[in-house]
Order: sequence, then structure tokens, then C-alpha cells
Amino acid sequence: MNCVCGHAQENLDRYFSPLYSILNSYSKAESSLIPILQDAQEHYGYLPQEVLREIAGHLGLSLGKVYGVVTFYSQFHLQPRGRNVIRVCTGTACHVRGGAEVLKAIEKQLGIKAGGTTDDLEFTLETVACIGACGLAPVIMVNDDTHGRLTPEKVGLVLDAYRSKSKAGANTAAPVSRH
Repeated sequence: MNCVCGHAQENLDRYFSPLYSILNSYSKAESSLIPILQDAQEHYGYLPQEVLREIAGHLGLSLGKVYGVVTFYSQFHLQPRGRNVIRVCTGTACHVRGGAEVLKAIEKQLGIKAGGTTDDLEFTLETVACIGACGLAPVIMVNDDTHGRLTPEKVGLVLDAYRSKSKAGANTAAPVSRH
């Protein structure tokens, strides 16, 4: 048996198996929705529509209700995200010290705008109101690492360091499945 997207049933079972484990670890109460969504996103990297459907069915909720919760909270993502999430501070100190130019340089080098993800799922680019490191302005965070006193000229070195880490890790880590 194949699903609408052409995947064989055994692939679907393998795809949904972690989700079923997550669902079975919570009660079938509406109050379990947010923790289930958090755990599902942690596993899949984002919340695909078919995962939302399964969650809704399991909890006896409409897909619209689940979608409404997902779109209300900024922590949830409906599209695949990059292995490296770049957050560019747009706060006053960063803005005054050239943060907009740093953002433009990152957008140019990655070929995406803020809010986008590169086609190879290497980088997601976001803007944030404040990182809380004003003394290092302009500042970006890549994953959990803070990079301060940036200039547009230094952006390439930062991005290259994360590209290198990903390539080195690619030799040892199993690829992440993106259904």
C-alpha cells in the first residue's frame, strides 16, 4: 500500500514510528497538544502537515485547531529549517553599529532573505529584536554561538566555519530524513 505521496507503507510506518512513541507517552487530552508538538518538532526538525494530521487524529482535535496552535506560537515551524539557525540582532545598538549591513551581507552570501532557509537545509536566517549582547554590537547567533563586533567583511568567515563543521559532521552522522 502506498500513501498519496507515493511512499510505501513500510516507509510510512518507519516515518511515523517516532511520532507514535511520542503520542503514546502523553494522555489523549487537549492539554498534551503543546508538549506533543514540541517533541514532534524536536524529532522531525519542523512540523510537516502529515504529522499534524496524526497528532490531531490521536487527540480527537480538528486539524484546524492544531494548525491554529502551531501558527500562534513562534517556536513552531511548518517548513524545514536549516542545520544552522542564524539569528541577526536588529536592536538599537546593533542597528546603530551596522547590523543592517551585516544582515544584507548574510542574505547575499546565502542567497536568501531573512525568514528563509537555504535549499540545501544548511542555514535558516532569522532576525530578532535583541540578543542581549549590546556591548558586542552588531551581533549574530548561529545556533547557540554568539558572534560579535561583526562587519559585512567578516560574515563569510563565520559562515564558512559552520559550513566546514557540517561537512566534517556529514562524514560521521547519518542523514536526517525529510519526508
